[in-house]
Amino acid sequence: MITTNKPYVITRGKVIIDYSAAYCENTEKLLRSELFREIVDRFIERIASRGNSQFAFFKEAMPELQHDKLTDYLVNLFRLLSANRADEIVHMNSEFETVLADQDNLLDLIEQLYNFWRRFERFIYVEAPKREGSVKSDIHHAQFIKANDELKNLVLDLYRLVSANLTGHSPRVYRQLPAGANMGMLVEKSDWDCPGEYDILKEVPFIRISLVEPPLILYPEMNTRVGEFKEIQSVTAEMIQLNPSNWFCFPAKVGELTAFMYFHQDFISLGLSLINLFETADYDEISGAKPDIILLFGLQNELPSDTVFYEDSVNGILMGLIKHSGKSDYFGYLKKMTLTLHNIAMLKRDRLPLHGAMVCVKLKDGGTANVVIVGDSGAGKSETIEAFRVSSEEHICEMTIIFDDMGSLGKDKEGKILGYGTEIGAFVRLDDLQQGYAYEEMDRSIFMNPDKVNSRLIIPITRYHHLIKGYPVDIILYANNYEQIDEEHPAIEFFTDESEAISVFRSGARYAKGTTDEKGLVHTYFANPFGAPQRKDDHEKIALSYFNSMFKSGIKVGQIRTRLGISGYEQSGPRTASIELFKIIKSGS
Repeated sequence: MITTNKPYVITRGKVIIDYSAAYCENTEKLLRSELFREIVDRFIERIASRGNSQFAFFKEAMPELQHDKLTDYLVNLFRLLSANRADEIVHMNSEFETVLADQDNLLDLIEQLYNFWRRFERFIYVEAPKREGSVKSDIHHAQFIKANDELKNLVLDLYRLVSANLTGHSPRVYRQLPAGANMGMLVEKSDWDCPGEYDILKEVPFIRISLVEPPLILYPEMNTRVGEFKEIQSVTAEMIQLNPSNWFCFPAKVGELTAFMYFHQDFISLGLSLINLFETADYDEISGAKPDIILLFGLQNELPSDTVFYEDSVNGILMGLIKHSGKSDYFGYLKKMTLTLHNIAMLKRDRLPLHGAMVCVKLKDGGTANVVIVGDSGAGKSETIEAFRVSSEEHICEMTIIFDDMGSLGKDKEGKILGYGTEIGAFVRLDDLQQGYAYEEMDRSIFMNPDKVNSRLIIPITRYHHLIKGYPVDIILYANNYEQIDEEHPAIEFFTDESEAISVFRSGARYAKGTTDEKGLVHTYFANPFGAPQRKDDHEKIALSYFNSMFKSGIKVGQIRTRLGISGYEQSGPRTASIELFKIIKSGS
């Protein structure tokens, strides 16, 4: 699949390995691989450019060696050290005597090379054999998992073996660091119901199973999303031209919808991070099927704008296109474009999409409530729910997350309003979480730019069946993150007037937290820039109908003041709001 004559690609701080072609069954083969030599070569180039003391040591010890010769010299030395002690090597070949005599410098260099490799974001993929009919390939799944473990063990074994043969003793501490692939995937091509104009996409393989070694820390170039998703009236063949060998497809379940999410290999870390956010579609939902959504992330062709979408009404497909650019190297583009298309599809089904969170709470004393909190990015939805979990934990019997960013309201046959979700995971700000939460959930998490403002955590939070079940709504609240609490403005207040409630939700006011390019107090139509303003007329009619039904049926509609946008209240604001929410649920009023 990789287009070069090598079984791997090194791009943008990532190493992507076709492990079917680059498989190494032992350390000797690993040492003789093209990839090992290139890693050593890049490492030498790096320490040479920095004037590293280890590089100076080698130049002093071996002044006649040029850069490429030094690479060969080191690779040969590592091969010898993998099978022999240092004193044995000197006895066999005196050319290594000077270098091996300075054990400390050489050991430092080995450690730096090991860390240099581990600082790459590392990915492997294995292509599954062609299926016969619908026969499952569990044996290939097991082989794929085993291959990843073998690679990790090979790297660890080589590092320890070379170090032990140099020093003459084995390590006293064995750190089981993730030295192989951070993430991996078993891929296969599938014969899906592809419209003729999108034929090129049939050659792109689908991710069938995936693996991740958490905690995983990734460093995309960008940490915020800018601009808007613009609708275009047509997609030309030139726009979607791509080389299938450089692309992968993650088949996702976005609520009840199926989305084929294609991404260029340069953005593999973002594309594979989708496994923590969306349920992976089953084989039967791909083969012979047509998706509701197609997303192309990383197109290298000219587009009318960097982020555009198109409604293909002939084929019944909503399509998102995102340009290959350093400015697009942010997970929010993948997530939010997909949810924009989901929301447009929901409006076409007479559902009301919501930018918010929904949780079903059951207290030990019998109090229950299904609560929806609506708000734009940084309004305090997720933070308030997490604060509720922490502050009320001893009183909670069950707490089920239905959605934690995007969902929709629908109606059953009797007209009862139900809440539906889209994602099994959450993409949340580390800055605003309860202290210690990220550490509690580290073993399942993907971190993005944890050292920067708007650092994020992608973590699974619910099971897929909860998203599509449909839960009755008892309380719906607008997340107000900018107003202080006083006698006239309690932490939670309910509306008695339907038009006032609609006005607050429609205004979508919030204090921007720096999660996008917005600043200060801003307004977003129904707190939802993802589909609602693009289909404003349809959305307005559906929203009025749902608010009317909510007031008639006795669903409590109000606002919750999280104060997340007020400096100094990032933690205490959501905590106070969550305590008031607990009191309301407990009292049943």
